[in-house]
Amino acid sequence: MESLDFLYGTALGRALLRPLVSRPVSKLAGAFLDTALSRPLIPLFVKSCGIDTEAYDLRQIRCFNDFFCRPLKEGRRPIDQDPSSLIAPCDGLLTAVPIREDTVLPVKQSRYSLSRLLGDAELAGGFRNGLCLVFRLCVDHYHRYCYFESGRKGENVFLPGVLHTVRPMALEKTQVFTENCREYTCIETERFGTAVQMEVGAMLVGRIVNEAPWPREVKRGEEKGHFAYGGSTVILLLQKDAAELLPEIREASARGEEFPVRMGQKIGFAIE
Repeated sequence: MESLDFLYGTALGRALLRPLVSRPVSKLAGAFLDTALSRPLIPLFVKSCGIDTEAYDLRQIRCFNDFFCRPLKEGRRPIDQDPSSLIAPCDGLLTAVPIREDTVLPVKQSRYSLSRLLGDAELAGGFRNGLCLVFRLCVDHYHRYCYFESGRKGENVFLPGVLHTVRPMALEKTQVFTENCREYTCIETERFGTAVQMEVGAMLVGRIVNEAPWPREVKRGEEKGHFAYGGSTVILLLQKDAAELLPEIREASARGEEFPVRMGQKIGFAIE
């Protein structure tokens, strides 16, 4: 944490940070983690993060990035199938925040323009007075994610940028979500209306890998993609009166606390 205080909290640190958050540096790091030379990092990573390897299918691990986006064994993330349930699209630490006009307040009272986040003012306008769900993934989380609901997805929209860490210190000091590279798609659903599901890269995340960039029908719980190495974030935008969150999640967010969730678990329900 002291290193982040220096990098984000001092003039010298911010000057040194510029090359670190550039896409070429992130791609270079990602290229190394794609090679067999990175395999010795795996046991160190497992030990430092306390990862339970018994939960995962490790039969096709060739390099560190293979391990980082390792698949779970069958049945380890059951998907809530109640049609009215709103589910978490990934493992992570959830913060739920209201969208006020064109602004949301995700973390540490940092302000984010929704139109800048999406790169589309007209699309952003459709979520006024809606709900923004921010799922922050740490390096020890499961880094695959699914579609939060069944429906018709549109084309993926990729917005390039720099790559900051998504730790709270960085979120407090800079507008990370609107600076980092990100990719999103609109999903037309029956119960939750139009929603946006977005993936945000972070420092040393070489790739956001989405399986289907083109329009098609998708199903709740179907794998949408995965992140390469690094902390990352999934953002879900819901329109006004589309869903209500479980009380424990609403209360945690009101206190400014992140709520731990797992992919597929119920976090709320559709408003009829």
